[in-house]
Amino acid sequence: MDNSLNYKDAGVDIDAGHRLVECIKKFPASRPEVLAGIGGFNALFELPIGRYQNPILVSSTDGVGTKLKLAFELQKHTSIGIDLVAMCANDIITCGAEPLFFLDYYATGRLNVSDAAAVIQGIATGCQQAGMALVGGETAEMPGMYAKGEYDLAGFCVGIVEKTKLISGQLVTPGDAIIGIAASGPHSNGYSLIRHILTERQIDLRQVFEQTNLGETLLAPTRIYVKAILALQQAIPIHAIAHITGGGLIENIPRVLPENTQAQLNQAKWPMPKIFTWLQQQGQIAASEMLRTFNCGIGMVVCLPANAVDQALAILHAHGEDAWPIGTIGRRHASDLAVVIG
Repeated sequence: MDNSLNYKDAGVDIDAGHRLVECIKKFPASRPEVLAGIGGFNALFELPIGRYQNPILVSSTDGVGTKLKLAFELQKHTSIGIDLVAMCANDIITCGAEPLFFLDYYATGRLNVSDAAAVIQGIATGCQQAGMALVGGETAEMPGMYAKGEYDLAGFCVGIVEKTKLISGQLVTPGDAIIGIAASGPHSNGYSLIRHILTERQIDLRQVFEQTNLGETLLAPTRIYVKAILALQQAIPIHAIAHITGGGLIENIPRVLPENTQAQLNQAKWPMPKIFTWLQQQGQIAASEMLRTFNCGIGMVVCLPANAVDQALAILHAHGEDAWPIGTIGRRHASDLAVVIG
């Protein structure tokens, strides 16, 4: 009797990995600097250093958190791939860097080729929106680590910027204007609280919400701002950019401000999307907690000279972004808050 074990006994499908690679090849997201295709042991990317005097590489890594749970429940996986790219690419662009290439990590108990391919398709779409290449990644099949039908994701992004054009926040000065660029929804933050509300209130994700249903609204992919911000950077001296992620406006804007400056925002200057009003009502969430947990309709904040506001808005609108002048930079004293929202 042959008592030997094999991968199939352990719940691993070797052939699934090969099928997934073939699926991935159907979703091209590339740039001319890519020297090797997907499927090898590594990825090769020729840096476009001829365009730079003193190039700086910029890197970022992120995931999509518990928003994955909604993707599992709704059996919709493509948009979550866009989220993964957005969380990394939007971080890269805050210093003025152009995203170059992206890698992903997909881990699951047993590989479902259809689900994984949908995720990768979303990742490729996100890379196309950000103008960068998908150069590879890792698919890990680990029986016993994940519940059936579930997986985890991580993304890794590298960009480049000329050192003299690096946006660091050091140029921010009192009198600067603050522009808010619209979010497409909660993006990929606050979903532990969202899921708590859904569970506590026993809410059906299929219920009608605006022009679609609640599940689709909550699963809307994170907006990718790369091309709009790069266009803005070419025309206007940007002083600071903040990606509004976990921590909301309250905690993310101070990350790019000098200690002696204060962001003074007027909440009446931008429309609060209905999904946030609904979440606040259903969860009985205090206004201050909303601003500290969610983006509340602002996915990206740009600080620039006051005399450049009209030009900046015109550029952003031309690139399909909704944007508003939402505040100004004031002076901050030792006892003052870094962000004041009135």
